[in-house]
Amino acid sequence: MGNINDNEILSLLADPGSKNAAFNIIVKKYSKQLYYHVRRMVIDHQDADDIIQDSLIKAYVKIDNFRSESSIYTWLYKISTNTTLNFLAKKKRSFTFSALSYEDTLADKIESDEFFDGDSLQKSLQKAVLKLPEKQRLVFNMKYYDEMKYEDISEVLGTSVGALKASYHHAVTKIEKYINES
Repeated sequence: MGNINDNEILSLLADPGSKNAAFNIIVKKYSKQLYYHVRRMVIDHQDADDIIQDSLIKAYVKIDNFRSESSIYTWLYKISTNTTLNFLAKKKRSFTFSALSYEDTLADKIESDEFFDGDSLQKSLQKAVLKLPEKQRLVFNMKYYDEMKYEDISEVLGTSVGALKASYHHAVTKIEKYINES
């Protein structure tokens, strides 16, 4: 699946007879990367799984509106990022009158997650990332973990490259400070 390019997928999508097969290729090619992007934001496996499923359904419904101005991956990334941000906003609203913040709850999940196989430094990094403001957390995750180019992040978030570089720099500084103080 990794060797089929966007143009070939778009050709398949254009033919009503191969649209479903083309979308299955998209799912197989990109869902794992998207899952880990979402998982780093929401921590919980089940939540990440649900968000990816919702994102892919949205993409399928909107696939005829895809304009090829960006790559399919960037387009899917934007859909999954927006779906994740909406999910997080909803979760945060439910914690409005709670003594704990949603981020504190996520940090607790890192400690108790049976699927997390990182060492204590990795856990500290994850907790530090959770302390970041949402936009800095997104930028950090996209740049550090997903190794995205600033131009692609700019497309996904609708922010200038200069602002993204500043956000990433601030995120790294805050993470270093958190880890050094831990």
